Amino acid sequence: QVQLAESGGGLVQAGGSLRLSCGASGSFRRINVMGWYRQAPGKQRELVATSTRGGTTTYTDSVKGRFTIGVDGAKNTVYLQMNSLKTEDTAVYYCNAEATSIDYTREESWGQGTQVTVSS
Repeated sequence: QVQLAESGGGLVQAGGSLRLSCGASGSFRRINVMGWYRQAPGKQRELVATSTRGGTTTYTDSVKGRFTIGVDGAKNTVYLQMNSLKTEDTAVYYCNAEATSIDYTREESWGQGTQVTVSS
């Protein structure tokens, strides 16, 4: 199983920056995709950004040009650099990973979430 540990959330003023980190540990063969999702109060969880092991990235339109996702494959760690933050970025951010398990099945895991609050 994959365990994910997030860090880096907090309170920041609009226009500021934060960097989220998430490390994967546990028993698995390979992490294939890592990414970030977020859930604002009263809204559904939405994809923010993902990165494959090979470096292919996707972003939701609202964060393009402001957020950058990066993966350190050797450390099984994913980062999310968030710049020019807006109040609408306020949400709980969740790390997500898709891995190949020990028995070669696909396994998806979630972190516990980290709060990001952007004040005006």
